[in-house]
Amino acid sequence: MPSEIKISRRLLLAGSAATASATAAEARPEQTSPSSERDNELIALSQQKWRWMAEKNVAALDKLFDEKSIFVHMSRTMNKSQEIDVIKSGDIEYRKATVSDISVRFINDTATVWSRIELQAIVGGNVANNPFTVTETFVKVGGQWKLGALVFSMFRGPPATPAAAPS
Repeated sequence: MPSEIKISRRLLLAGSAATASATAAEARPEQTSPSSERDNELIALSQQKWRWMAEKNVAALDKLFDEKSIFVHMSRTMNKSQEIDVIKSGDIEYRKATVSDISVRFINDTATVWSRIELQAIVGGNVANNPFTVTETFVKVGGQWKLGALVFSMFRGPPATPAAAPS
């Protein structure tokens, strides 16, 4: 049975909310977001990354992950080749991620994508269902966005969103 990623995002930008959903097979936005084109580009790239991880599309991930990238999981920290090998081998099998909140911030050609997810995965043969906040750092290199860091932090407590970016 193919892995499935379901993404529903709630964006709180300028007091407006928009919802979209995507599966591992295709993304079907229900509404357009009032966010900027640059925000939408990074949100779409983050969503595509979750699909590629679920599909074990290591060729696409290899192109997206920068050679110096770092991946911080709950039990270990890995470099690019280790992360690719873990996905390829099925040591971590991403099954379903539900993204409930997402925001993007930019500093020049660096983007930070923050999201709250509920992740269902198989880790070392064990089922793992956990709420996380995920921080992704993307850097534009040669006109292309590259993932520099992917950090999972265990989430406990009432829902919250990051503080609004300064105007």
